[in-house]
Amino acid sequence: MYQQNFRLTTILFLLACSPIFLKAQNLPSRWDELTASDWPKALEKSNQTCILPIGILEKHGPHVPIGSDLIQVREWAARATKREYAVVFPDYFYGQINEARHQPGTFSLPPRVVWDLLDATCEEIARNGFKKIVIINGHGGNPELIRYFMQTQLDKPRKYAIFFFEPAHDSVYNKKLAEMHKSDPDNDQHAGERETSAILYLRPELVKMDSAKNESGANQRRLTIPSNVYTPIWWYAAYPNHYAGEGARATREEGQLITEHFINGLVEALKAIKADTRTLELQNEFFNRVKEK
Repeated sequence: MYQQNFRLTTILFLLACSPIFLKAQNLPSRWDELTASDWPKALEKSNQTCILPIGILEKHGPHVPIGSDLIQVREWAARATKREYAVVFPDYFYGQINEARHQPGTFSLPPRVVWDLLDATCEEIARNGFKKIVIINGHGGNPELIRYFMQTQLDKPRKYAIFFFEPAHDSVYNKKLAEMHKSDPDNDQHAGERETSAILYLRPELVKMDSAKNESGANQRRLTIPSNVYTPIWWYAAYPNHYAGEGARATREEGQLITEHFINGLVEALKAIKADTRTLELQNEFFNRVKEK
């Protein structure tokens, strides 16, 4: 009996170490790392769910890398899909960044190109078998674009649904963050304490903390119009250095809290989205009623 159990254990161990078994267990989540033969398994395992991580290329003060937004969404997706599988579209940095065109390293495409590229990308993701596209965003200048883009998806019938994940901030998280945070939270908007902390946690070798005080990240208050009146030049008027906050006050520990909070929320959202059947049903119902008009 002992010999039989020993043989069975040995066989199972050898199978577990075989390349075929390891490949099945370690199916890549990144679209560009999958093989064509992996595709059916990836669609099945993800329940036809694909993450579209949108970052941007722009100046982040004098101390954190131009691709900080891209680094964050890339890492969020990579770490979340180790816990809840979905396919991750390759790094996407074609968002809205007109407000930073005066700064070196900014990659800003014409508005019509940005829109058409996003629409074509979603269509192409869907053509490859995905019915659920989950946008995660790392750039503060993108949410208005993304939300309006998503509303326009109701202009014609589609075989896929788009979801936009943004983390919820519960009281426990807010308390922990407040205890760690040192600078004025109202002015901590771009390359400041929070964002610098996140990059310190994810890619510390890319952060130049000794340069964080080389430019001012203070609000210059160069407009006199009321705060409840909007004009697109508001950001440049307030932050001509494209830097808002105090990056020098960042810590790796704060970055870990911020990053893990986002990832935990994304994991839970992926579980819910993968299990969801109602969104597409209601979307189809909507378009059927539109056709009846």
